[in-house]
Amino acid sequence: MVMFSMESNVLKIYRHYPASNSRRLKEAILLVFHRINGYLKGEQDDVSRFESPENLRLRDALLMAFDPFTNEEVKDVLSAEGLIDLQNTAELQNYFKEPVQCIRRIYDSVEHWEKRSGSNGYFDFVEGWMGSKIEHDDKMNYTIGFAPEKAAKYFE
Repeated sequence: MVMFSMESNVLKIYRHYPASNSRRLKEAILLVFHRINGYLKGEQDDVSRFESPENLRLRDALLMAFDPFTNEEVKDVLSAEGLIDLQNTAELQNYFKEPVQCIRRIYDSVEHWEKRSGSNGYFDFVEGWMGSKIEHDDKMNYTIGFAPEKAAKYFE
């Protein structure tokens, strides 16, 4: 579900801003990794020279899918439900594990589809594969993963 939220968000951006293409998505992914690493280290380096409006849109779309420091709704749910201590590095590292795995898979997919189908092969693939399931709007989707022991109360 986390990956679906990420992919639907970046597709929505691409639909509205075609210059935010596959190449910019690969840059955005690297910016997301840098951001997460900064959270875990407790400091953010200045990477503004690598940022552009095209890759920032995609970076933010990815982050909106899961990041409590970017998406206030995610932060509110995590805090209200006591699912994570946002000040605890070990908990953050555990929380970001699944999103990082998803982003790596997206990066690999972008690389694959660029080689196979050209510069926007990834977005062509995603549009054809699940585009009909993704609204044509500006609303960014998100998914919050629950640790099994913390999610149990929602399934009783």
